[in-house]
Amino acid sequence: MAEEVEMDQEVYDKLIADGKSERIARAKAKAAAVRAKKKAAGAELGPKSFEEQKAAAEAAGGGASGGGGGTATAVAEAPEAGGMMSAEERQKRVAEALKRKQGKVADLQQPEAKLAGQKHTHRLLAMVPPSGIQQIKGKQEDKVYTWPHLLSSELVCLLAVTAALLLISITPAFPLRELANPNQTPNPSKAPWYFLGLQELLRYFHPMIAGVTIPGIVGLGGLMAIPYLDKNPSVKPENRKFATVLMSMFLLGSTILTLVGSFFRGPGFNWVWPWVDGLFFEI
Repeated sequence: MAEEVEMDQEVYDKLIADGKSERIARAKAKAAAVRAKKKAAGAELGPKSFEEQKAAAEAAGGGASGGGGGTATAVAEAPEAGGMMSAEERQKRVAEALKRKQGKVADLQQPEAKLAGQKHTHRLLAMVPPSGIQQIKGKQEDKVYTWPHLLSSELVCLLAVTAALLLISITPAFPLRELANPNQTPNPSKAPWYFLGLQELLRYFHPMIAGVTIPGIVGLGGLMAIPYLDKNPSVKPENRKFATVLMSMFLLGSTILTLVGSFFRGPGFNWVWPWVDGLFFEI
């Protein structure tokens, strides 16, 4: 059983009065009692110098080895025996520890070994079970094949239109007129109604411009260039303003020219008012 250490009651009462805990006050009071006892016995208190600690370690090492050990052995084993190191020894130990640490970091930074013929190193991140892979199925759309759904419908429409034209052509409502007389040119001489727009252009431009440039280059060339000028894939009219405006202008111009050539041109292809001079138009 450990011997009970007396404590300095005066130190204990002072620490309790200063607000210290009982455990700390008791420990410090015991330490004060021990110091007072050693001081009374003539022992020197306070921290010792390095030379004194080293000499004490040498003395302790020599005693442990039976007094026959060398001085060098005692000095080398002094840190382990007494736990005290000089500044040079501490720096040497720190330098060795840093070298070991840098060597580990260098080992970690070395590239991984690669197999023969392998250019890249791959790492396996995770194993995904087949049931965990999300399967995306395409949405079923309303699509039909060209044959027979489209071609059969177009064939039926073709036959119906052909039959209608045949019935109309054999009815007496549209009889053939007399044979044409090349010596007698009708006045006004008008083209079929679907060409009256072009015939109206001849009243304003040179035949080369009215008959070739405007309908061929401007008309057909412009229509072919529309897909390259307007690349909007939307099929909604509100999203195709450029194409809508361009087609509207084309239809409006063609309609105006056709109406003028049909109802407002009389003998000599001059301008007439149909409600004044009469209607000079035949289908």
